[in-house]
Amino acid sequence: MSKEQRFANVWDAIEDTPRQAASMRARSDLMIGLQGWVKLSGITQAEAARRFGITQPRMSDLMRGKISLFSLDALMDMATAAGLEPHVTIKKPKAPKRRPTEELATPA
Repeated sequence: MSKEQRFANVWDAIEDTPRQAASMRARSDLMIGLQGWVKLSGITQAEAARRFGITQPRMSDLMRGKISLFSLDALMDMATAAGLEPHVTIKKPKAPKRRPTEELATPA
């Protein structure tokens, strides 16, 4: 029987290092926020691209979720240009859950 691994986030499962996973989580959060802002604002992708200081094809990449094409810095800059207030939260990792020790049956 194989031991099942559990991850707190998809990035923890697919990235090679905790550092890469943390970067991808932050980039993902920013990208989702920017996509939501564009949709809710009712502006065109072309107008959003102008506000963000990027080209329309790059804006299309953002809306299609092509996360590997965007750095954390670029996404932070776009969020700020949109009038959003991105911030970073740092928290201690949770301690791993401990399994209750199983009582071993002892012969009588």
